[in-house]
Amino acid sequence: MHDQREQFIAVQKNSDGDLTAFKTSTGRMLNYEEALQEVQSGMIAGVNVFKGKDGERYIRGDADGDPSNNLDQLPGFE
Repeated sequence: MHDQREQFIAVQKNSDGDLTAFKTSTGRMLNYEEALQEVQSGMIAGVNVFKGKDGERYIRGDADGDPSNNLDQLPGFE
């Protein structure tokens, strides 16, 4: 069955290289907090939320062994 959920297709990063915003496959743009909420509620395919050592929650791509679809590898957007 084909997954009908949105996916992240592009990202914005800050000067430190941290992800700050996401563009979805339907063209929506989400800031990090919005994206976090949607990933947690299962609305975005191919990603999950994990808790870092600092106790904060972060978005990461599902570990599928394919580095080309890592969030850091997605193209940027304005």
